[in-house]
Amino acid sequence: MHIVLHQPEIPANTGNIGRTCVATGTSLHLIEPLGFRLDEKSIKRSGMDYWEHLNVTRYINYNEFLEKNPGAKIWYATTKARRSYTEVSFGENDYIMFGKESAGIPEEILVDNEETCIRIPMLPEIRSLNLSNSVAIVLYEALRQNDFKSMERTGKLHRLEWKD
Repeated sequence: MHIVLHQPEIPANTGNIGRTCVATGTSLHLIEPLGFRLDEKSIKRSGMDYWEHLNVTRYINYNEFLEKNPGAKIWYATTKARRSYTEVSFGENDYIMFGKESAGIPEEILVDNEETCIRIPMLPEIRSLNLSNSVAIVLYEALRQNDFKSMERTGKLHRLEWKD
């Protein structure tokens, strides 16, 4: 899977998303401009010691992202979409794009890709969810649909053992 952040603004969100990507074997794609520098302490603090293990690619703009990922199946996560993320079928190599915290994905991009726009249902009084929470919600549904391929599905206790 691939997570794409279009012009993210808050380093802590990007750090948390980076950690989620490392935990799930997901690539992270960052479309500039970014609202921070990637060497900031806050991004590394949010991603903890996982950031160095992250498969991350940066792009100057959306057009460069499209040029370098020809034929990519891209889902556009937006509060403006007509259908829920649970109504679509994710492929194991799909890209899921999220917009910047203050404005989301530009509407010019959304109207050109209406059929692949998805949303997380929420009460109408709420403008949006936190970006890193939104990524986790949609990404884990996509991974679930693909049977959590290559992921560990059972946990181990530290001091004790599970009873059979």
